[in-house]
Parts: sequence; C-alpha cells; structure tokens
Amino acid sequence: MHDLYGLPITTDNEMTRQGIDDFVHGFISFQTKAVNVLKAAKADPGNGLANAYAAILYMLLEAPAAPKLAQPFLENAKAATGLTPREVEAVEAARLFVTGKIPKLIELCEATVSAYPRDMVMLKLGQYHTFNIGDFPAMLRIAQKAQPGASDIAYAHGMLAFGFEECHLLDEAEAAARHAMSLDESEPWAHHALAHIYLTRGQVSAGTAFLESVAHHWANLNSFMHSHNWWHLALFYISAGRREDVLTAYDTHVWGLSKDYSQDQIGAVSLLARLEFAGIDVGARWQEVADHVANRGADTTSPFLTLQYLYALGRTGRPEAETLLKAIEARAEDDTQHDVDTWRDVALWAAHGIAAHGAGDYDDTIRFLGKALPRLAECGGSHAQRDLFEQIHLDALVKSGRTSQAQQVLEMRRSYDPDGVPLNTMLADVYEKSGLPAQASQARARAASFR
Repeated sequence: MHDLYGLPITTDNEMTRQGIDDFVHGFISFQTKAVNVLKAAKADPGNGLANAYAAILYMLLEAPAAPKLAQPFLENAKAATGLTPREVEAVEAARLFVTGKIPKLIELCEATVSAYPRDMVMLKLGQYHTFNIGDFPAMLRIAQKAQPGASDIAYAHGMLAFGFEECHLLDEAEAAARHAMSLDESEPWAHHALAHIYLTRGQVSAGTAFLESVAHHWANLNSFMHSHNWWHLALFYISAGRREDVLTAYDTHVWGLSKDYSQDQIGAVSLLARLEFAGIDVGARWQEVADHVANRGADTTSPFLTLQYLYALGRTGRPEAETLLKAIEARAEDDTQHDVDTWRDVALWAAHGIAAHGAGDYDDTIRFLGKALPRLAECGGSHAQRDLFEQIHLDALVKSGRTSQAQQVLEMRRSYDPDGVPLNTMLADVYEKSGLPAQASQARARAASFR
C-alpha cells in the first residue's frame, strides 16, 4: 500500500493504512485524528511504521511520562520485519526520540527528507526539534529539502514559511505562506507564519483583520493550534488596547481546551503575564493555571516550557516554585544530556531571574535575566514567544526605577509595535519621570490614536 502522499508502506491492512494516514495528515495539519494511529498500532503490533508513529505521538506530550508511554510501541516497531528503508528510518527516529538522542534525530530527519521529500512526518519532526534548540537556519534548510518534491503539499509550504520567518526572511516567508494558502486556504501553519510576519512588521491592524478572517478554520483543530493562533490574535488585541476582546479570547480560545497539555499551559501563562504587564486586571485567572502547572511536579522536559512553568508558580506564590527551581539546578549539572550547556549557561540564569521577579527582587531579575537573554533562543520557542522574558526584564527595569534603561528598551520595541497602547502608555510614564514632557505627550498621543 501507499500513504496519502504516495510513499510505500508495508501493510495490507486497510485499518493500519488509515491509522498511518490519519497520523501523517493529523500531525502536519494539527487535527485530532492523529491519535487514531494509537488504535491502529495496538490492533497491528507487528506493523513497524504504525508503532513508530504511535511512539512519536506519545513523545509529543512533552512530559516526563512520555518515554514510558511510548516504550511499548517502540519495542513493537523495533521487532517488526520486512520494512522499507524509509520505514526503518522512522523506527530509528522513534528510538532516538524516546532515548533523548536529539542531535542524532535531527540529522536523521534531514537525511530522510533529502531522500524522501514527501515524508511530511520527518519534515515536521525535524523542524520541531531544530525549533526547540533555536537552530532556525536548520529549520529552513530541512523545509527547503522537501522542495520541489512536495511542491503540491500545502503543509510543506507552511513549514517552509515558518523556517523563513524564524530566520527573519519575512518577504520569502510571506510568499511561502501565501502559496500554501493558495493550495489550501485553511492551512493553519501558514496562518501562523503570517501572524508572526504581521507582528514583526508592526502591522497590528492588518494582522488583526487577517487572523480574524481565518479564525473559523481553527475551530476543530487540536488544542495547541487552536489556542496558539488565538494567542497570536490576542497579542494584537493587547497592542490595540482591546481589553475586553483579549480577555474573551483568553477565556474562550486560549485556556480551557486541554488544561493538562504543556503548550496550552504555557500559552495561558505567557498571555496572562503579558496582560498584566499591559496593565490589564486578569482577576483570579492565575490560580487555575498554576494549579495545573503545579501538577507537573519537577518537569524539566524542555527549558523553554519549564521557565514558563516556573513563572506561573512564582507569580502565584506556590511552594512548588522552589522545588522546580531546584530541579532546574540539578538539570543544569546533568552532563549526560545533550543540552546541558543550554541548561547550565542559559536556562539556569533565566530561572533565577524569574524566581527573583516572583519574589519582587527586581535588581536580581535584571542581573540574572540580563545574562540569559542574549542566548535565550537556545532554549527554544519563537522570537514572539521568547518576548515574554524580555517583558519580564522590562517590567523589572520599570519597577526598579531604571528609567533610562527602560526608555532604551521601549523605544527599540516601538520598531515593531509603533502605536501599541500599553507600550506607549508605559513610554509616556518613563518620559515624564525622565523630565521629557514633550516626548511623554507624543507617546500618549500615539496610545490614544489606537483607541
């Protein structure tokens, strides 16, 4: 048989084939049908590809329990016989993922896409892991290797667009995203790439209009893509001073879809923090998010995720914050892991800065985060997501009375949020405190122009 993109698969079982197709398409389109591969793998334990994909699916939980959940499927996949060379590579990818051999996994993904440019799973998996270590040129390189072999697949162009965008090649990113939408107007990763482009260019009104025009396509996607694209729209609402709209977006689309999932949790954490930095009262919303984050325990699966868990715990004064900080310190000393340098030299400093912010020690926030920010991309996340840590640092500058430093940061931020209501309101206050009333008046006028 063949999968939906014409690649040979070793099975004569229609249910297995359908489960594989559901995973391939569900994984790259963010549809919930990806989980159907679990049923197919359980029903056909001798099928190597279905079981490899099931193991990969469990690893995407981004939780300490994931390897144990994935292990039975990995064992089935490793025992399978008669596989094609591409299927053998899929099994090896699952093994490397489960055992934490991420650099080797990235190499394998890139080599597989080079040989089989229509293998969308290996393309997506390669981009996922290069993104998580901040290797954005590699994200782009892997996506380019799928062309022209996958030129008819909208999702391949959506991934290409995001690779361009994270390399700050915005014109090329927009062209790829628009082409993806010409093939499939509902392609959510292309929408996501365009959200980044509008944000980086400071086109708040145009970005808002675009995302609102395509938001109906996200309704039935998995919780990550639904909530994350709405998270991007919420950023525009914050900039425009649309307080009620952003709170409604949070309550309806960002938080509550899958409260135990890592990405949903950090989306809620980062949006609540940004709302507060913008001077918006979030009421009691922190408590429920922190309760779910606290249930993760000492989760150091990913530095990018863990730092946001720590912020939520510190912001709400949870005792689990100290436990998580100690886990981060221990992780930074574990030289058996491939990313120990990132934990030791970047995440650990950021963690102490975040902990200091939660304790109201703004001098230490500035000192520790200042060490981490230049290399924070190594922890993963997009530049839009990592901006949370820039905002924590900025908040500490303002609250500690370092108005000259705050003015510098705020004016730099105006390059991509020129008329933002919270930014210019904050800037007006900084200029007043700096004895520059004319500049304060101009900043207030910019803020008022959006209302």
